[in-house]
Amino acid sequence: MSKHLETDPLPRKRSAGRRRRLAYTFLALMLVFAIGCGIVATKMVRTKQGLGDAIVGYFVPAPATLFGKERIIIGLLGLDYDYTANDIETSRNARTDKLSVFALDFPTGVVKEIDIPRDSEALVAGHENKINAAHAIGGEPLTDRVTGEFLGLPKNSRGRYFDRFITLRVDATKDFIDAIGGLDVNVDEEMNYDDNWGHLHIHFHPGLQHMNGDQAVSFARFRHDAGSDIWRINRQQLIERLALEKLKSRKFNDLAHIAQLITVLRNDVITNLTTPEMTSLAWQFKNLSLENLKQTQIPAKKDLDLANVGDVLVPDDAKKAAIVADFLAPYVPATPPADIALERPAIPPASVHVVVENGSGRSGLGRQMADALHARGYVIDRVGNADSFDYATTIIREHSKVTGVGEQVRAQIALKTATVAPLPQAQASSADGGDVTVIVGRDFAGAAAKAAL
Repeated sequence: MSKHLETDPLPRKRSAGRRRRLAYTFLALMLVFAIGCGIVATKMVRTKQGLGDAIVGYFVPAPATLFGKERIIIGLLGLDYDYTANDIETSRNARTDKLSVFALDFPTGVVKEIDIPRDSEALVAGHENKINAAHAIGGEPLTDRVTGEFLGLPKNSRGRYFDRFITLRVDATKDFIDAIGGLDVNVDEEMNYDDNWGHLHIHFHPGLQHMNGDQAVSFARFRHDAGSDIWRINRQQLIERLALEKLKSRKFNDLAHIAQLITVLRNDVITNLTTPEMTSLAWQFKNLSLENLKQTQIPAKKDLDLANVGDVLVPDDAKKAAIVADFLAPYVPATPPADIALERPAIPPASVHVVVENGSGRSGLGRQMADALHARGYVIDRVGNADSFDYATTIIREHSKVTGVGEQVRAQIALKTATVAPLPQAQASSADGGDVTVIVGRDFAGAAAKAAL
């Protein structure tokens, strides 16, 4: 008995020590939790975020932290494909069917896109060729060099023109569109094309219709009309905008859905973006608006039959230089933040002068737009044709000293696919009259025009 009595105090001391350690641990955890709540609450107040966004934003690193700078350039390569003798899809030694360069600006949340027609003339491995041959000859590294030199982009610290690249395999776009439930696309012309070897069958009638991934890709690939590759790029850009709106409207932009979509894309893309980088970029741009997506393409000044290559598009170097200068320039928002804009009284339409240019290639659409705006009180200075008839969507060029005029006109025409694109400073000073220029695209045709007005 005495032995037991002598040994009892030691367990009690150990038990008391454990209780103290647990208490200290609990207090430390509570302190960490309190500090975390304070940080999240401060971020909510500073950024006006909800609790969920603030918590996720705390654990998802900002892209500027991951990339070490506030702006990156990404090359997007969509591979062409063919079929083997065994009827199997292959992209071996493939050319690029889509070649795009994106500038992602983290502080402003603006994304600029330049699309390059696949048949553009370029210097590839020391010889004149179509720019899409670069990938077939030297893969992504040669495409990086050829594209960078073609556009005149600056090199980064690694001696490359792209900070990151994304190469889309055959089914990438199709699988992505299927993953978000398809898209509602307004087809603006009769489309009929069959390529039995390439398993490509495109048959669409004009009008609004729901498309699955395979149909949307077929729509975007069609180029057998008067606009050829230029209108084809416009369709690709339209699909991008519709997908962006679908992601936002159907709430696919929360972290759970972002992770699922990245998993889908991982199966279909080759990229040097890491999963944390993709998650960070997706979270940063999850609320990207159409106004902050600036899309353009490199125009051609003529066609040329190049020996041993075939027909190529010779780029308009002067226009290309202006596009790239705007692409590289810091973006200055044309309108104030939404909360300020809501407080500002509407701009009297009678004080707004509008130039309407028909860029749709459809007779009468320019006059129809002008009449509708005039009926709302706007002053129409001139109605004419745009610089080309290649505009798939309506663009509102703002060159007024009064902030917000372009957005007000956009709200008046109520056309979801219309975008406001402020003129570059050099062009704004010599703009052809008016406060805004409305370039009417093919999205204004038919049922879209009736619904808008």
